[in-house]
Amino acid sequence: MSAGELNDILDEYVRVPGPLLLVLHAVQRRLGFIPEDAVPVIAERLNLSRAEVHGVVSFYHHFRRSAPGRHVVQICRAESCQAMGAEHLAQHAQDRLGIRFHETTPDGAFSLEPVYCLGNCACSPAVMIDEELFGRVSPEQLDALLAARDTDP
Repeated sequence: MSAGELNDILDEYVRVPGPLLLVLHAVQRRLGFIPEDAVPVIAERLNLSRAEVHGVVSFYHHFRRSAPGRHVVQICRAESCQAMGAEHLAQHAQDRLGIRFHETTPDGAFSLEPVYCLGNCACSPAVMIDEELFGRVSPEQLDALLAARDTDP
C-alpha cells in the first residue's frame, strides 16, 4: 500500500471518534492484511502509540499481519456449528490443507481461519470460502469446494 493510499484512508476516518478499528478494517479490505510498516503511520496520525495499534491488530483474530492466500476458508466455530460437527470439519480441513488456523498453505492457495458465527446457524456447520457462504458442509463437500478453487489462478 502506498503512503498516499494509507493517508487517504486515514483522512477519511481521522475525525471520527475512536477511528482505529475503522482504519484497520479499511486497510485490510484494501490489502487483505495490515502491513507492519503501516502501524507507525496509523499510530502517529491517530495520536496513539505503536503498542496500542499493534495491540489491537494482534488481539483481534480477524486482522491478518501477512497477506492471505488466494482463497480464504472460514469455518464457523460457534455453538450451533459445533453441535453439528464443526470440530470434525475443522480438523478435516486442517489435515486436508496441511495447515492450522491462521496459516496459509505453502503454495499461497488457501488461508484457514476460524470465525465465530456466520449467521447460518440453521444450516450448520457453516463455511465461507472467499465471500461465498455454504451450509451443512460435510468433509466430502469441503473437499469438493476446495478442489474447485484449487485450480483457480
